[in-house]
Amino acid sequence: MTSQPFGKGKEAVLAAIVHLGYVQIDTLAVVERAHHHTLWTRVPDYRNDYLEQLVAERSVFEYWFHAAAYLPMRDFRFALPRMMRHKRGESGSYTQVDPKVMGYVLDKIRLDGPQKARDFKSSIKKKAGSWWDWKPAKIALEKLFMQGDIMVIGREGMEKKYDLTERVLPGTVNTTEPDPLEYAEYLVNTHLRAYGLTSVKQITHLRKGKLLKNNVEQVLQTFLEEKTLQEVKLPGMPPVYVRHALLDQAGSQPTPEVRILSPFDNAVIHRDRVEGLFQFDFRLECYVPKDKRQFGYFCLPILFKGDFIGRVDCKAHRKMGQLEIIHLHLEKRQGDVNGLLEPIMHAIKEFAIFNGCHAIKCSRVSPGNLTSTFSELFNEKN
Repeated sequence: MTSQPFGKGKEAVLAAIVHLGYVQIDTLAVVERAHHHTLWTRVPDYRNDYLEQLVAERSVFEYWFHAAAYLPMRDFRFALPRMMRHKRGESGSYTQVDPKVMGYVLDKIRLDGPQKARDFKSSIKKKAGSWWDWKPAKIALEKLFMQGDIMVIGREGMEKKYDLTERVLPGTVNTTEPDPLEYAEYLVNTHLRAYGLTSVKQITHLRKGKLLKNNVEQVLQTFLEEKTLQEVKLPGMPPVYVRHALLDQAGSQPTPEVRILSPFDNAVIHRDRVEGLFQFDFRLECYVPKDKRQFGYFCLPILFKGDFIGRVDCKAHRKMGQLEIIHLHLEKRQGDVNGLLEPIMHAIKEFAIFNGCHAIKCSRVSPGNLTSTFSELFNEKN
């Protein structure tokens, strides 16, 4: 029976996002996009339109965590520090945006309703004496979004549609900017809720500043004194802070199902943590030159019974309805992998269905002696 840690349907999707704190958005579409993949892994009956509905209902919003992400609307106020930095020009981005262009973009949205970037492309062409192309308007949209003046109300494909924040934000949402210590506590709690354990390095990932680091350390020290956390030292890792509740659950049995994860999944996004805890060196190689790739362009980590047992480089050929297993690589440390065949087969079959594919093609498996075995199994199942 498939486990359902957050329940079913749209409510489970929201519960998963609240638990994780954010779900990263990525535009790569080798297989289903990262945000849908991450949620499907945790909500077995997941449908893409559940996420779209939550955005439309203002339960979830798009902004930035350490990267572009979907966040629970209840956490909106903790996006305000970054928004204010952009508004004050402290971010170093979008400093050359013409205020007149920004004013024009805001006026168009205010008068004509929600807009996509391409809507400005057509309107600017019709406007005599305007700037030479539409790119300044697109950059202005991005700046207005980052500084919180407009919000994404939905997408057509991956193209964002924007409206004024004052027309999007629910009236019940707290819009008080947190002070630096509150913000640090939010980050600490978000990481502990999502992972059960964390470190200063993970909490401050891609966030600069001595003040933030000091505040995070102060919050952790307070939690240690309150005995809600315990500091654990692991070989080759900085101090790790673990919730006592997690330590009490030590020895509990992990799910017996194989999980094929997105490379942007919250569980693996902190590569150092994964390597330190699981001795699993995972890197996304799509940004690596082809001749230097070890496992493939878009490898997905495979999780089974609380351990990472391998990775699979695959591609969804949606028009053909075929999921291509370019290279399924099982870790040598797994020893006898015969017991993994059926659960991996089941997971790949479910993943193919999730990607809209009805057929599976297996080209290569490591160790090499398993290639023919898996190919025969796939042929039998197709």
